[in-house]
This record gives sequence, C-alpha cells and structure tokens, in this order.
Amino acid sequence: MNTRRNVLKTALCTLATTAALHAGAAPLVINTDTSDVAVKAAFDAAVDGFKAENPDVQVKVNRFDHDAYKTAIRNFLTADAPDVVNWYPGHKMEPFVRAKLFEDVSDLWAKGNLDAKLKSAALTLDGKKWGIPYTYYQWGIYYRKDLFAKFGIEPPKTWQALLDACAKLKANGITPLVIGTKEPWTNLAWFDYLDLRVNGFPFHMALTSGKVPMTDPRVKAVFDRWDQLTKPGYFLANHASYTWQEAAASLAQGKGAMYLMGNFVVAPMKQVGLGPDKLGFMPFPTIDPAVPRAEEAPIESIHIPANARNKADARRFLAYMARADVQARYGERTEELAVNQDAPPPSDPYLKAGAALLANAQGLSQFFDRDAAPELTQAAMDGFERYMLKPDSRGEVLDRLEQVRQRVYK
Repeated sequence: MNTRRNVLKTALCTLATTAALHAGAAPLVINTDTSDVAVKAAFDAAVDGFKAENPDVQVKVNRFDHDAYKTAIRNFLTADAPDVVNWYPGHKMEPFVRAKLFEDVSDLWAKGNLDAKLKSAALTLDGKKWGIPYTYYQWGIYYRKDLFAKFGIEPPKTWQALLDACAKLKANGITPLVIGTKEPWTNLAWFDYLDLRVNGFPFHMALTSGKVPMTDPRVKAVFDRWDQLTKPGYFLANHASYTWQEAAASLAQGKGAMYLMGNFVVAPMKQVGLGPDKLGFMPFPTIDPAVPRAEEAPIESIHIPANARNKADARRFLAYMARADVQARYGERTEELAVNQDAPPPSDPYLKAGAALLANAQGLSQFFDRDAAPELTQAAMDGFERYMLKPDSRGEVLDRLEQVRQRVYK
C-alpha cells in the first residue's frame, strides 16, 4: 500500500511540477491578418479549438489589417518575432526563407506523413518544408443561369463559345463580363487565366518568376486574346470606378452576366438571395486544347519565424492546423476548401465544383501577386489597368513591364 501511495505521490508531484513549469512558460504568440469577418471568426474558432485541446498553452493573437500586415511582417520577423505567422507559399515565402527568417518544419511533415495529405509543392524550397497550408479556394467564372437560359446560351467551354456568348449578351443590352478595377489586382486574374490557357502552367510560372521577357511573342499572344474582349467593349463600362464588391452588384442585379472571381464572391451573392438556382460556376474556357489545364488556387499558410521564442508550442499549433478535421471546420466557416486530402468533401455546390476542378488541374498557380516579385506585380497592375482602359497601349505597357523585369530580376 505504501508503495502505491509513494508512486501516486511521485506522479502527482511530477504533474504539478510540469504544470508549474508550463505556467511560467512563454505564451504562444500568433500574428495574423485574418481580419475579414468570416475569416476572423474561422481563425478564432480554430484557436479556441487548439486551446481546448491544449489547456496548458496560453495563446495570444495579434491581428492586423491586410495592408498593414504586409509591412509589419518584414519588421517583426527580425525585431520582435512572434511564434506563428500566417503568410503565403511560393514566391511570397521565398524571401523570408532566403533571409533565414522562417523555420524549417520538415520534421512536422515527416512525422504526420503530410506529403500524402497536403499536396502543395509551394511550401517546399531547397528540399525542405517551411510552413503548413491550411486552406485554399478556386477561381473561375460565376454566371447568371437565368440570363443564359433567357438568351439560349450554354456555359462556354471553348474560347469561341465565350466570344459568341459575349456578343449575344451585349446585343441584348447585358454587360457580358463584370469587373471592378478600382483596386487593379482584379486585372491580374484575366492575365493569369489567359496566359495559363494560351501558354500553359510551366511558361506562366517562368514568366512570373522573371525568367521570360514581358515582350516575348508568347506574351503578345495573350494580349491578342485579351483584345478580343476589350476592343468590342465586353467588360463593364467605367470599371475603374468600381471595387470588386461594387462591380458584383451588376451581377446581382442581372445587368451583368459573367464574373471571373474567386469563390469569395459567392457570400455577397447569397446575401442578396442569389443562390444555385440563378448563380452558376464554370471553369475558364479552353483556348488551346493541346495546353494542359491549370487553375488559380491561392493557398493560405502558417509558418514559424526563425526567431520565435516558443517553437515547441508553435509546432503543436502547426500540427493541429494540418489536421483534416480542423481544416474542414475552417472551410465551412470561410466557404473555402481544406488542403488536407483526408477532409470530408464539401456540401456547398460551389465548393464541390471547385474541389473537382482543382483535383483535375495539371497545375495550380497562386495568383500573379503571389507568384511574381512585388515591384513587377505593381507595374503589372498599373500596366494592365492602362491597357484595359486603352487597349491600343499594349505595346507601351509591355515595354514598360520588360524594363521593370530587367531591373527586378538582374
């Protein structure tokens, strides 16, 4: 009996000592820009779930708005690093890896057999893993089913079918293509998809990484296709006066028929009563059947700063966010897709369509502003905006972009 009491006393002392040690441990500090309403709620719910499973960990979340975060992260990674940050894979991640500001988390991938579950090459650099992807979403064309039915239009699968649909819609007083370029990042989606369909994924990634001149004949071929939409006036008039949300009103009101946008456009459509009976989703049409299909699918990821103080708990949090059940719950709240292949299939019709689309894609690009250097991205947004307003300026636009490319990618 005394032996049992001594064992129990020892175990209790050990637990008390461990609890006391962790009580004095540094909190887990997370810096994030998950400031949009739905994303904030989803991220907070994920943090709450982590705390419920790990009551010994004190968590502190510092939240920034998107623009402030882009500047702040470059400062706090060096001066006062948190333990976890959210960021983006691919080109956006690379500078921080090269500067030795992100922690190698290959051990988490190996321990959790994550290569088979999180099929994202964008987190790999120099043969190592530098973060965990936890959500992504599809881009495509959202369209008014009722307008298509009214004018006898089938969802276009080919480029010529898209041109024919645009011509018929315009002839009947409907704006074929909705867009708002007051914030000119929306132009990037059109360039990306045209390039992916004309030249393919490998070329597009080489172009955005500065390995191909912006004056290359293959880039000019992209603008030849773009001309077929801009010159006939198929885009929303005065689009430079509207944000993407303001432009979406044209789709909601039935004044516009098609909108190339990310799945986040669905939420405001649902709010005005536009559901699956009237709002459809289709992939960007094929231009060259010989070119394998690639899609836009921006991925969100979380990382451990190299200068973090509490890397042990940070690893626990990353492992938690890699789980299929956690990602599935997150996606339900944000209307996005889980990266983990073990997550249950989504029930939302748009996400189901997006999951099927991305599963069959031969490549996934992040988006021009994540695949290219910031300076080239800014020049592209400005240049594409000018082109959209004055299509005859395309030569000057490409010459200017080539000058920027040469300067940035020396």
